[in-house]
Amino acid sequence: MIPTMNFFEANMKLGEAETLDIETAELLIRVENSGDVLYNELAARLNNEEAAELLRKNGREEVGHARRMMKVISLKTGTEYVPSAEVLEKFEVDLPDSVDASALPMIVEGELQGDLGYQKWASHETDPEIIELLLRNGREETKHAERIKKAIEILASAEAAQYRTSNTQRRRSTCPK
Repeated sequence: MIPTMNFFEANMKLGEAETLDIETAELLIRVENSGDVLYNELAARLNNEEAAELLRKNGREEVGHARRMMKVISLKTGTEYVPSAEVLEKFEVDLPDSVDASALPMIVEGELQGDLGYQKWASHETDPEIIELLLRNGREETKHAERIKKAIEILASAEAAQYRTSNTQRRRSTCPK
């Protein structure tokens, strides 16, 4: 039974796990499946479609990480893993109503920590296929961090352009004719 917690608490619990046992892997499946909720919710709160699409792409890939973790469990147990409804249930992701670029560095750090977690778990495994699946997920977590950094750049550039436009309009309205 997976204890009751939210998305962020589950991520913290995963960060504490030194090895990847079945219970931890099932929690990881649930977190990775919930990644699309996080990224879609963040994207919906941004006022920039280009940055939002980068986040949505991360969310789609997080679901792929969950599928790889199901494969890892199958390899560990020697039988095809079929997740329970509880494992497939997505976490709620509570975010503020408004999100801007200032909230994203925390997500970057979470993705980078995710890569380190996958590396740590892989270092305790002996099956080369499990190791490769874990390391692949980790590499993609770092790609997600890079995409978020790109989204931050896009948002900063858009904000700077909006500021310049606003100042130009203000100067025009205050200049004597």
